[in-house]
Amino acid sequence: MNEDTRSLHEQPVQGSPPPVVAGDPAPLGLAGFALTMLLLSIVNTSLLKEPAAILPVLALAAFYGGAAQFAAGLFEFRRGNTFGATVFVSYGAFWLSYWWLTPRLALAGGAHSALGLFLLGWCVFTAFMAIAALRVNVAVLAVLVLLTLTYLFLAIGAFQGGPEPHAMTQVGGWFGIATGLVAWYAAAATVINATHGRPMMPVGTRGPAPSRPRATSVPPEV
Repeated sequence: MNEDTRSLHEQPVQGSPPPVVAGDPAPLGLAGFALTMLLLSIVNTSLLKEPAAILPVLALAAFYGGAAQFAAGLFEFRRGNTFGATVFVSYGAFWLSYWWLTPRLALAGGAHSALGLFLLGWCVFTAFMAIAALRVNVAVLAVLVLLTLTYLFLAIGAFQGGPEPHAMTQVGGWFGIATGLVAWYAAAATVINATHGRPMMPVGTRGPAPSRPRATSVPPEV
């Protein structure tokens, strides 16, 4: 009787579930940033002069550079990557704020100094994130250095005011094109290297500084 009762409560031994491997959200964040930055920068250089050219930029800023990159940053938080989370959430928020701000500035006008301060603040943020990127890889470091210069020239152009396009804004546009291309390379390298399981496209990986062993005193032999 006891044996029959025990058999009713016994559960079949289940095999251990397969380990869950988290994907890398960095290529998504980099790609969303790259394409949005490229299209905006082409407009800033005046290479594209169509009156409605800003509309595709705003669409990308809302959904790809904004929402998709923001989501990539949240997944970086889950992976415990403080740098990746800070970068992608911040620039995702930048593109969302750009999407919200641009049409309203066109209607209101007269906000050149405020826009210059807005861009200068992002320049400062990008500069200290570039210092943090010294321990990430060369590709991401190059993106942030170029982006710092992009924000700087765009901020100077915004402070100038007057009729557009400003020369400094156009210079910032060319730096923005370089930034977008390098970010696209970093995105492609990350996803292609992960897919093929070997480094096919170098990114110049940099690890943390090696820890030096502390000097210890050796007691003299007796």
